[in-house]
Amino acid sequence: QVQLAESGGDSVNSGGSLRLSCTASKASWMTSLGCMAWFRQAPGAGRRGVATIDLLGETTEYTNSVKGRFTISRNNAKDTLYLQMNNLGPEDTAVYYCAADPSRLEYCSSDIDAYKHWGQGTQVTVSS
Repeated sequence: QVQLAESGGDSVNSGGSLRLSCTASKASWMTSLGCMAWFRQAPGAGRRGVATIDLLGETTEYTNSVKGRFTISRNNAKDTLYLQMNNLGPEDTAVYYCAADPSRLEYCSSDIDAYKHWGQGTQVTVSS
């Protein structure tokens, strides 16, 4: 079973930027993972969707609070999913998780239960 691993989390000041990466444990597996997504879990809160991307990277969706600030992308040849985060604020503080839904290639779901493969998470802390 493929495993996902996130990296790139850090502590930054408000207005700063970070780029998160998510890699697959097995080479050439990214194309078999279908839809992919980033979720985040803030302290004391449930895990919520941030962004989704279809297999070919042609269609992306974002939760309203990150639209215009975050960009999800993927490089299937490098087996890597990305989340570029700009103009970060304290409300973005959370553990960020990448996830994959192999059952869908497009029309990705934002439902957490649709995603079968998960990484361990990377911490993002934004100070005001």
